[in-house]
Amino acid sequence: MTAFQSSKLLSSLLPAVEDDALIRVLHIGPALPETIDFFSQFRCKLYFVDLFDELPIATNEDNEPHLEQTFTQLLNLDADVELDFCLFWDVFNFLGSDAISAFMTVLKPHLHPATLAHAFAVHKLRSEQSKQLYGIADADKINIRTRNAPLPSYAPQPQGTLKKLLFCFNIDRSVLLPDGRLELLLQAKL
Repeated sequence: MTAFQSSKLLSSLLPAVEDDALIRVLHIGPALPETIDFFSQFRCKLYFVDLFDELPIATNEDNEPHLEQTFTQLLNLDADVELDFCLFWDVFNFLGSDAISAFMTVLKPHLHPATLAHAFAVHKLRSEQSKQLYGIADADKINIRTRNAPLPSYAPQPQGTLKKLLFCFNIDRSVLLPDGRLELLLQAKL
């Protein structure tokens, strides 16, 4: 089943894009046709990394560099890649605090001061898993598909904890959605 959701923040990612500028976009999740169609109007390079397929990402408190190696391999970004936009969707609801920290450590060298990101978080920790896949239908419209099954390792972070774990981003804006999720616009903090 496919549905659409309006977004007040997604359109904030794109207004500064110049027609001839090459943009680099990290999309966490599967490559959905509507997202590819949307970005086809820009000169861009898309990096699709489906971390959801890798869940649960094993953590080992005694061997944190192992997590960084895992994210380095999963992202598979060349050392010189600087990302302009990151679409995290709701991946942070499925990663433990050590995994989020490792992810941010690996991602930070690929950010620049103008990098923007979009994510969903939960307003209340008791919120149920949404079982949704996200894509971009338009600059202010998100395409939502229902996943076939719930994902493992659903354990959303409290807002204050998530803000600290996303140490290379500031939360620029947030919007509380009717279903209790938070839509977040993030700005790189380097």
